[in-house]
Amino acid sequence: MKTLFDWPDASEAERPPWTVTELTRRIKGALESGFPSVYLEGEISNLSQPASGHLYFTLKDEAAQMGAVIWRSDLVRMACTPREGMRVRVRGRVTVYEKRGSYQLTVSTLEEAGEGALFQQFEKLKRKLEAEGLFEGARKRPIPLLSRHIGVVTSPTGAAIQDILKVLCRRFPNVHVLIAPARVQGVGAAAEIAAAIDELNARGGLEVLIIGRGGGSLEELWCFNEEIVARAIARSKIPVISAVGHETDFTISDFVADLRAPTPSAAAELVVGRKEDFVANLDQDRRRLEAGIRIRFEHYRRRVEICRRGSVFKEPAHLIRVLRERLGRHRQVLGHALESAWRERQQRVDEWSQRTQRALQDRRISARRDLDRLTVQLRVLNPLNVLERGYSLTQRTDGRVVRNAAEVEPGETLHTRLARGSIEVEVKRHEST
Repeated sequence: MKTLFDWPDASEAERPPWTVTELTRRIKGALESGFPSVYLEGEISNLSQPASGHLYFTLKDEAAQMGAVIWRSDLVRMACTPREGMRVRVRGRVTVYEKRGSYQLTVSTLEEAGEGALFQQFEKLKRKLEAEGLFEGARKRPIPLLSRHIGVVTSPTGAAIQDILKVLCRRFPNVHVLIAPARVQGVGAAAEIAAAIDELNARGGLEVLIIGRGGGSLEELWCFNEEIVARAIARSKIPVISAVGHETDFTISDFVADLRAPTPSAAAELVVGRKEDFVANLDQDRRRLEAGIRIRFEHYRRRVEICRRGSVFKEPAHLIRVLRERLGRHRQVLGHALESAWRERQQRVDEWSQRTQRALQDRRISARRDLDRLTVQLRVLNPLNVLERGYSLTQRTDGRVVRNAAEVEPGETLHTRLARGSIEVEVKRHEST
């Protein structure tokens, strides 16, 4: 059985060697003819779109992955926009890129099949922290204009720390940088990042923190999507700048941090401006201040000159005379005003006095009427008036009124009051009815 790489009718010693190009082309022909059309389902990762407009990404499942590309001309016809973590069904063909000797899937159609597991975790944690208010702009603190003491949480051997230090040294060489080393990829990296943030806060003396790393796939950046890192950023007393990946990469740390930088280099530029720019700004402010002082000085100099040429200095007696006349007018106006106010007040007092007298007179007449009415009622109700009609009032010696003959005993002395005068009587006998 012959294979694609058998050389017919020649021994191995006599067979001339292949070039890399020839072998690659044979592999390309075998793959592209063997897989002219495939239909796959997988998760998008490591998505990127350079200036050419083509879309490059990795299509993966739990056990394997392969590179994929969507040409710009095909991308505009896609039913949905591919995004990081999206689970998709794609149709395309296997192609070989000869210059790199690598194969890839050239995608012609793409439809969404659901979100990948990591992306689902990302969205779940994002919704949770957003509901707690950790993304609110009100809790984010401003970054100092010129930080002299900067903390950095990243890998000490990665490209990110070199980019940060290069920018800082170029812009402001005498800035102080404290590095808290931590892994930024793999199992346990999130715990190390959170511990480094807490350690720099406990140390104190820092004005701003930068946390981050260079670009990578969703899996490589995943430690910055862990809840433990988000909580550490949220409780940091020092303002935090998140600088994770490239400009198109977004992590949970970016949303929680006080400021998001598209790259580690950009984070360093946000922390300190160029020393030359600060010097230029100070020089501009100095010139603006000097110009302002000159303008104010000239303004007051002109005012002094106007005053010097005025009549106040040439004829001070004239000014005194004018002020004395003005004072006399004011005194006259004030006198008229006081006199008018006094007359008005006096008139009010007279009116109040008359009103009070009328009110007292009315009250006196009303009280007299009430007294007469009550006197008549008292006379009508007076029990002594009954005596005028021939009745009498008999009382015992203790003042109790006798109403029943059985209340007294023979020989008892009673006091009887008549309409005019009173008499004392002695009981001889009594009869009860």
